[in-house]
Amino acid sequence: MVIKNFKESRELLDLKQKDIAEFFNIHFSTVSGWETGKDTIPLERLIEYANKYGYSLDYLFGLTRTNINYKPIILDIELLSKNLRILRKQNKMTQAMVAEKINTTQPAYAHYELGTNLITTTFLFNLTKIYQPFSIDALFGREKQ
Repeated sequence: MVIKNFKESRELLDLKQKDIAEFFNIHFSTVSGWETGKDTIPLERLIEYANKYGYSLDYLFGLTRTNINYKPIILDIELLSKNLRILRKQNKMTQAMVAEKINTTQPAYAHYELGTNLITTTFLFNLTKIYQPFSIDALFGREKQ
């Protein structure tokens, strides 16, 4: 899965893959894999990148072409799980329905809503396909500056 605007955001900052690799203390080929879709950037890393360089998750995921300046994300898994439940209920869906649409099992999805596990980047991206309109930044309770 490609985070649509990850590479573009890096280039706008005039950074090389090597610079991002050094920031994360990883090999540059991992960054290349994230940009080509060969590998999926872990959500924690994507949040760290968004916070460091001032990008909205909605922009990075390609939900908007405009980068809104937000306060940094504080990863609060309880808030995220609560917002996942609210979003699902507002869309009149069951956990099983959401799980099927994002290509996972209902018990696995239930762990995201219970706050037992952090939702993966891939499943979060898949939610953008079933919920319209949708803001990933809002899901994390991110506030504008």
